[in-house]
Amino acid sequence: MGQLIVRGLDDMIIQALKQRATRAGRSAEAEHRAILEQALRPDTESFAEAAARLRARTPPQTTESADLIRRDRDRDHTQASG
Repeated sequence: MGQLIVRGLDDMIIQALKQRATRAGRSAEAEHRAILEQALRPDTESFAEAAARLRARTPPQTTESADLIRRDRDRDHTQASG
């Protein structure tokens, strides 16, 4: 396995890395490794798969568009006469 040395990092970046590592319960080196792996790992999920995953999390819409239009018209009529 290779090694990577990163020089010239801003102190703010180093501190943020350490804080993130602490929250994740790992060392700064392990967190750095995880960040690199996540950023550089090939994305295996296609757009279609991501869309299907999001659709599965969305409740199905059971209201017909005609019902929505009717409700809108009824609401507008009630507001105009009231």
